[in-house]
Amino acid sequence: PKLATLRKHRHTRGIQMFEAEEIQRILAGAVHPLKAMVMLGINCGFGNADCGTLPISAIDLDRGWIDFARVKTGVPRRCHLWPETVAVIREWLPHRPTPKKPEHAGLLFLTRCGESWHKDDAHDSPITKETRKLLDKLGISGRRNFYALRHTFETIGGASRDQVAVNSIMGHVDTSMAGAYRERIEDDRLQAVADHIHKWLFSDAATS
Repeated sequence: PKLATLRKHRHTRGIQMFEAEEIQRILAGAVHPLKAMVMLGINCGFGNADCGTLPISAIDLDRGWIDFARVKTGVPRRCHLWPETVAVIREWLPHRPTPKKPEHAGLLFLTRCGESWHKDDAHDSPITKETRKLLDKLGISGRRNFYALRHTFETIGGASRDQVAVNSIMGHVDTSMAGAYRERIEDDRLQAVADHIHKWLFSDAATS
């Protein structure tokens, strides 16, 4: 489709992000493992495929970091985890089902049947379906889904004034000349983005 057509289609869908108060309600109403996925969605900008294919080996819960290339682009990513995110993942691990297939043995998230949560068809994604059920139950309207957490991360993270760090966490491909020369981004910049979103989510929600 032409870019103009895509822009018009996007406009008809409305705002594709959640407010802090809505995310707090989602977290309060979600059960594992969706609750942990939601935390990763807003903390790290993870989408459906990211959560569905995330290996346990990519997570350092003791230090609070994830190193996991984005599934869609293969771009390396590093994200600082909030204490709340670490706690929620630790809550989930004892309840993680036994994997049904050897290729799923290392995945963090498994369905109750021990299957992967990932499907190549986004419209048939178990994560999308479970999120839809929860949003309907909570009465959170709008044509939004799990991926709206990624939109929220980009939108709020941009206010940290470090778009390069935001792009890195999001796993965006940087085709600029600066991107060709940039060899690394310091951890304090990545953590500053996470801290900014954390303050927006928990401080704003607490006072709303």
